[in-house]
Amino acid sequence: MDLIIDFVIEGYIKRFFKSVKQLHHRTQRFFRRSLDRVLNNGLGVISAVVIFSLWLITFVMICRVDLGSLSLWSGALIILGRTFLHTGLFIISHDAAHGTVFTPNRRLNDWIGAVALSVYGLLPYRKFLVNHGLHHQHPASPQDPDFHDGKHSSMVEWYLNFMLRYIDKKQSLILFFGMTILFHGIRIGFNIPALNLLLFWILPLLLSSMQLFYFGTYLPHHAQIFSDRHRAHSSNFPILVSFLTCYHFGYHWEHHEYPHLPWFSLPLARNHDL
Repeated sequence: MDLIIDFVIEGYIKRFFKSVKQLHHRTQRFFRRSLDRVLNNGLGVISAVVIFSLWLITFVMICRVDLGSLSLWSGALIILGRTFLHTGLFIISHDAAHGTVFTPNRRLNDWIGAVALSVYGLLPYRKFLVNHGLHHQHPASPQDPDFHDGKHSSMVEWYLNFMLRYIDKKQSLILFFGMTILFHGIRIGFNIPALNLLLFWILPLLLSSMQLFYFGTYLPHHAQIFSDRHRAHSSNFPILVSFLTCYHFGYHWEHHEYPHLPWFSLPLARNHDL
């Protein structure tokens, strides 16, 4: 009888400690996920503010710079830096499309994305939401608006086709007249040399579109063979190189697998540290 009682008590004790252990793990996961959400929400807004502020500050600075005082190398570095920051504007809008700039308030999140995309190139945020949603639903397929049309699969032809899909006739008119008004408005209103605007605003916009296409569309999706439904490959760049090339957009399989992650969390997914 005593053996039976001891066995029952021992069973209860084991179940108790097992329950305590499970509760501990669940509590750990809960607090870790809560902390991740808080950090991601805060960092999403902070990163957007930092990128946009740097873009605006450098824009004001380069508008006044004397081109005659710049060497060829310093001018090239300014153009590359401005291109990188201009790409950052698109990354803000891209993360906003996934709701990761400010998760608690989708309306504010989308407003930030719309502003970033407008400053990037007067592009419509709602249309981008639809197209990017199709890209994630049907990656590297005829239903994917980012994919080539089956005829123009070379990098240059694909890029031109890619741009034409996003900039239709209506958007072309908006872009042409909008950019013309802005360009000459800034040039005349603030007495800014036209060459400064061409080199440090218009050229970075063009280069940024190429950067985004090459690292975020062509490299991840141009292969003929894919291993899974994401139909995407990731670059093997080190973290710093990945950041400099396209804000970790090259970790593209991870982005498709974890679309809820903001750009700065993709290296964690790449290193399986989630």
